[in-house]
This record gives sequence, structure tokens and C-alpha cells, in this order.
Amino acid sequence: MAPEEIAKILKDKFGDKITAANFEGAHPHVTVAADAWHDVAEFLKTDDRLNFNTLRCISAVDAPDDDELVAVYDFYAADGTAISQDLWTKRHEFCVKIKVPRGDPHIPTVADIWPTADWHEREGYDMLGIIFDGHPDSVDGPEGPHPRRILCPDDWVGYPLRKDYVFPMEYHGIPAVTEYEQTRPTH
Repeated sequence: MAPEEIAKILKDKFGDKITAANFEGAHPHVTVAADAWHDVAEFLKTDDRLNFNTLRCISAVDAPDDDELVAVYDFYAADGTAISQDLWTKRHEFCVKIKVPRGDPHIPTVADIWPTADWHEREGYDMLGIIFDGHPDSVDGPEGPHPRRILCPDDWVGYPLRKDYVFPMEYHGIPAVTEYEQTRPTH
């Protein structure tokens, strides 16, 4: 199925919750309002025309010029069964983007729909600070419940892939520099 057809199905079902569509380039996608994301995600997986049974990845992007964080979901729909002798065959693929403000980056989890989202959402929180509400592996923090960190220690301050992140010069007394002989190293 062509990306334009997928976008039309979504637009017909969810109306203005599909806030944008882009079919230029190698990564056609729609943008979905964050408050509608969980319902759209369920539809993407369960609708017989779409059947996006595989969430390949979730990438998180910092867009400081737009004061936004973006979660980029890449999907794949495959035919076949795990017990058949036939190879899985690709039906179609698609991308969905969810844009949220940097100051209040909340997106509903989809780990209950695609279990592979579990670790991807944890990484999106750990590296960029996107809070995936309802995540199954959440902990309490100053900003409320959020996914548990997956790459940084639990007490790490900040989000290392934000473009305005300032890398610490040390962590618990351990120097975090590579310029050992400099008196004032910078990153």
C-alpha cells in the first residue's frame, strides 16, 4: 500500500488528529497529535488494511529551533506466520511522528501494543527527556513518573542528546574528560 493511501485511511478515521503529512523523500510520514497517539497506534496494528505488526524502532529527535521534541516511529507490515515454511513478506511500511513541546514532552506509551517499544521509549526518555506516560517500567522522579533510564545511571542529570546539553566535567568524582593534560578541558 502506498504511503498516500495509508495517510488517507488515517485522516478519514482520525480527522484533524492527523496534523500533517509528508510524502517527499525517502521517509514518508504523517504527524499525529500526542493526545490521539495511543488510539491511532491501536488502529495501525489492528486494522486489517494496515496490520502494522512490527514496530522497527522509535527515534527521538531534538528540534530546539521549533522548541519541540519529536518521536519518530517506523513500522513494517509483514505477511506470514512464525511457524510456516514461507518467508515473511513485506506488505508495506510507514512512519509516524509525534511532536511535543520541549518543556512538557508527554507522549502515551505504546509498549502495550508493540512490546518492542519498551526499550525504545526508555532510551527516548534517557537521551532526550520524552516522558512516555503509562510506560510499564516507570519510576517516580521530580517531574513525576517516567520510564526508567536505560543507558545512563539513575542519578544522571539531564538528557545527553539534547542540543543544549552541557556535558559534566565529572561524575561522582570521576573525571569525564579526554584532554587529561589540559588545565581547562572543554567538550
